[in-house]
Amino acid sequence: MGETTVKTLDGHSATASPVVAKEPHISFLGRLRAPRRPRIWFEVLLIAVSYWGYSLIRNAVPEQKAEALRNADWIWRAEHILGISAEENINHALNSVTWLIVSMNYYYATLHFIMTVSVLVWLFHFHPGRYAAARLALFATTAVALAGYYLFPLAPPRLMNNSHFVDTVLVHHTWGSMASGNLKNMSNQYAAMPSMHIGWSLWCGLIIFALARAPWARILGLLYPALTLLVIVGTANHFWLDAVGGVLCLTFGTGLSYAWYGALPHRLPRVPEKVRGGGRAGGTFTQGIHGTLKPVPAESDSPHGTRPYAP
Repeated sequence: MGETTVKTLDGHSATASPVVAKEPHISFLGRLRAPRRPRIWFEVLLIAVSYWGYSLIRNAVPEQKAEALRNADWIWRAEHILGISAEENINHALNSVTWLIVSMNYYYATLHFIMTVSVLVWLFHFHPGRYAAARLALFATTAVALAGYYLFPLAPPRLMNNSHFVDTVLVHHTWGSMASGNLKNMSNQYAAMPSMHIGWSLWCGLIIFALARAPWARILGLLYPALTLLVIVGTANHFWLDAVGGVLCLTFGTGLSYAWYGALPHRLPRVPEKVRGGGRAGGTFTQGIHGTLKPVPAESDSPHGTRPYAP
């Protein structure tokens, strides 16, 4: 079956062997770099261990109080030179509205973790092909932030000497930060640069904006890091430049994810499928430079067609 009969030059019949298309060879590294469906047990374990390790390392960084206070003075002077030193005015204005600043205290303490985990769960369930790339960007962002805590200890505005910043958690007796009140000994108070509240919230916001279908969800995705910026400044936990540090960390994390997967998370196929050569990947792939797999978007994944990025 499948054989073809042809005539030779002397008039005799001969059977031609069918042409078999050779499957492209995909290297082990290429398969490793291809998107694959995440496993729930592995992801839960990875996130738990990673957060434990992050907290351990962050809090193990020596609390270099004197240097942290000097750095805070330097940051504050730099912002005055740049003309952006509005944190103290914002802190006082928000602190004058009790219900608002108390809400911000709780926002600062809780939503940072709730939103990040929620977006990870959403990606895992509805965008499994994009999950690993997004997770790598988040983890790399957090890892480089740890280096910042060690190399540049920084006191938050509320701990500066001779300043008029209000520690809103202490004043309003709310549980709003592990770096204030009775919980202050459980966390390194001099790890304000970079701000992972900004790094993580911007990661969440961009993921939601890129993948959500509903316009209102995409708008809320962009508003989330903007509101977080107001909260970290209003509660006197960070300077503006701490937020810039968080953005730079996210830029590094996103760049590393792009280098590994060959595409930004939202450009990868939504659902991974089996590929020739072993492993699992999303959609159709071609082998690129150094054995990497490059996604070939299907019609539904085309950025010019109907938005495919929502469940």
